[in-house]
Amino acid sequence: MIMKAYSIIVALFICSVNSGLAQRYIPVEQSSSVQFNVSHQMIFKSTVTGTFKGLKGTIVFDPSNVTGATFDISVAAGTVESGIGMRDNHLKEESYFDVKKYPLISIKSQSIIKTSGENTYTFVGALTMKGVTKTISFPFTAKAENGGYHFKGNFKLNRLEYNISTDNSIDKNVEVDLDVVAK
Repeated sequence: MIMKAYSIIVALFICSVNSGLAQRYIPVEQSSSVQFNVSHQMIFKSTVTGTFKGLKGTIVFDPSNVTGATFDISVAAGTVESGIGMRDNHLKEESYFDVKKYPLISIKSQSIIKTSGENTYTFVGALTMKGVTKTISFPFTAKAENGGYHFKGNFKLNRLEYNISTDNSIDKNVEVDLDVVAK
């Protein structure tokens, strides 16, 4: 009788612990993208588009328990690519991303909030770039896909707040698009 009661208690404990654990996902670099867009004014106005690679980190996500969700992701600053090698090399220098001193750009959640739309949430967390950490907030979607999740979000940041160049020919506002597949 005591052994049976003990077995039931252990089984209940294991079930309660397992049900409280959200699934852990890893970003799939080949299926994901981190892209930025910024206006540039030289002789005429144009938009510079670029990407970052080296996506790493972990995502803990369960749509039925968003309070337990966490995102801890980074990209390698030295992988910045805009399609023009000379500009890419310039972006890696001290006045821009200073990749030798600050090799990673990271984003870490502080809270995830479910919003009214289907599969829509709000990310609140810390973005760290070039040694500066700022709190950001932006909407994103999360859709179950092939045993993982497909996350899409978009936000704007002021590059001057992160000490990214003082060049006045570049708009201070940069748009960032996140398209992350995690398994």
